[in-house]
Amino acid sequence: MNKKSNKDNPLIAAGLVGVMGISVVICIFLGYLIGSYAGDRLGGEKAWIVGGILVGLAVGILSAIMLVKKVLEDTDG
Repeated sequence: MNKKSNKDNPLIAAGLVGVMGISVVICIFLGYLIGSYAGDRLGGEKAWIVGGILVGLAVGILSAIMLVKKVLEDTDG
């Protein structure tokens, strides 16, 4: 008989998607906070905030990619 592993559970996939979304949102929020702080200290607040959000988005996407790669490597073998 074929035995199903815990990795085949659709709730695991849903949880992974949720964690990826939360990770991206947290990175964007931290980018906003850092950009706001830098804007207060250095002037040009809006430019720093936009830059911080963009950097946060990039870091969030990279962390989501790394998370998916890690999960896929664990399920291969």
